[in-house]
Amino acid sequence: MPELPEVETYVRDLTPILSGRRVVGARVAWPRTIAWPDAEMFVAQIVGQQFAQFGRRGKYMLLGLASGLTMVVHLRMTGHLLVAPADAVAAPHTHVVMELDDGRHLIYQDSRKFGRIWLVTNTASVLAKLGPEPLDDAFSAQGLAASLRGRTASIKALLLDQHIVAGVGNIYADESLFRARIHPARPGGSLNEAEIATLHSAIRDVLSEGIANAGSSLGASGLQNYSRPGGAPGGFQEKFNVFRRTGQPCPRCGAMIERIVLAQRSTHFCPMCQR
Repeated sequence: MPELPEVETYVRDLTPILSGRRVVGARVAWPRTIAWPDAEMFVAQIVGQQFAQFGRRGKYMLLGLASGLTMVVHLRMTGHLLVAPADAVAAPHTHVVMELDDGRHLIYQDSRKFGRIWLVTNTASVLAKLGPEPLDDAFSAQGLAASLRGRTASIKALLLDQHIVAGVGNIYADESLFRARIHPARPGGSLNEAEIATLHSAIRDVLSEGIANAGSSLGASGLQNYSRPGGAPGGFQEKFNVFRRTGQPCPRCGAMIERIVLAQRSTHFCPMCQR
């Protein structure tokens, strides 16, 4: 977390803010945030760069620079990439600050310090092993079936595997499996052709709705796992059917939502709708 809808929202929000903006200063407070190159070289290379292209691959933000370099950002569990006035009070866990030529700062914060930033000439060095984008034509029901064939791991664990499909995480896997009426503990290889086609559509629909609602923000105000670059929360958490609704009634059948642990992740499902 953040997952594909949250990262896509970041990219869409940052594009008009950063397009054409130049970095005029930078500092790194926690060097391990910078995965490549080292922190000192990152500062030397990022100063003077102008933001020019913006994209996403799976859960990675791709902030392209006019020089041809790309700043790749992965927020992991608790990372935030925010734009704030220069005189804003520095929040706790601020690890990277990039001063922009319009007087604002592009700030990376991360309480758990799992997120990473790369500055690379070739994004394949970071992204090469990712599976297909779930909202692209390259992600087909037939391709998903081929990835699941013969697999004994749970379908929930397989949906979290970024080699199978890029960008799906805990929230959107649970919600997709609910929509497809598939129990999360089912072995991936046990799904039949019709179930896989239904799941394929559910993944695309849930992710699209997540994007339309600017992603999901969990936790109390000020302690949220995700907020948009300007600080506003997402809205998809208001539309959850099963995720973090343990003990609450299923919106489809009224049975109580249950929680189990699969692939070391909390997993939420309806025991009646997802037998």
